[in-house]
Amino acid sequence: MPWLQSGWSQLSLYINQNRIPQALLMIGNKGIGKQQLAEQFSQSLMCFSPQADAMFCGKCQSCILFNAKTHPDYIFIAPEEAGKAIGIDAVRQLTAKLALKPQYESYRLVVINPADSLNNASANAFLKYLEEPTERTCLILITDKPSKLPATIRSRCQKLPISVSDEKLAKAWLKQQGVTEKVELLLKMSQGSPLMAKQLFDEDAVSLRTDIFSQWLKMAKAETNFVVIAEQWNKLDKAAMNLLLLWLIDWVADMIKLSHHRDTAEIVSLDLKTSLQEMAERLDLKGLYKYYDFLLLSRKRLDTQLNRQLMCEEILIQWSVLNHG
Repeated sequence: MPWLQSGWSQLSLYINQNRIPQALLMIGNKGIGKQQLAEQFSQSLMCFSPQADAMFCGKCQSCILFNAKTHPDYIFIAPEEAGKAIGIDAVRQLTAKLALKPQYESYRLVVINPADSLNNASANAFLKYLEEPTERTCLILITDKPSKLPATIRSRCQKLPISVSDEKLAKAWLKQQGVTEKVELLLKMSQGSPLMAKQLFDEDAVSLRTDIFSQWLKMAKAETNFVVIAEQWNKLDKAAMNLLLLWLIDWVADMIKLSHHRDTAEIVSLDLKTSLQEMAERLDLKGLYKYYDFLLLSRKRLDTQLNRQLMCEEILIQWSVLNHG
């Protein structure tokens, strides 16, 4: 992943200068390889025979244990279920382990991903450890939502922003991975994250997006019934439903931009511009803003116990009302 080279340059410098941060906060969009970079740094820092560029050797006992996912000095913390919080029990178990010395003479690495999943109780417990960290331990916190982390935690971490600054690198990498069609669209859909773009390609998300937009357009023209579409949407898994809501949010945001005659470069869904422009010209701008806020709220509700069928129906009903009054 060539776009990670600048991040690795900083991390390898830490190793070569033996200036290992006690806590490191990796910040960047989803799907750009933050977890992979954290693992590379972890394995290299624990390696018994690192190479001149600080990269792990891949052959020593430490590397063998790491590759087998059995290294006693590598700890990975994540929510038990996607979208859930990292509870205080997980942090208590972690701090109990960290009270003991690392089993090997090198460093112990703790990776928390996503760190913004810490709830208030677990974040406070984690902060207490950060105030009095143990020896030869490096904490790596990974997030794409740094603002959700308490400022007291952020202030105790060295920041390492990760981004894809050169789109050409991302496109070249995707083509190497066999993504030969709609590369630009996939990168737009994934907010410039190559790994997510590859996943969307593998899952044929472009076809799903086309179907969703077609159904949404039919609702705007009163050519179908909201119950029929809501039933189809409700059959999607959680990941696909999250994508659906992101697409709706993007489309409404694009219509608002088009209403304000924004530059084409700011439009996310350029391939749908003509249809979005036609709708933007006849829809009430205040109504679009209100619907946009409602879609953001709906996405937040996706992780709750809300009835998804009813949520889909409400999204479509409000869209119909916006189009037909």
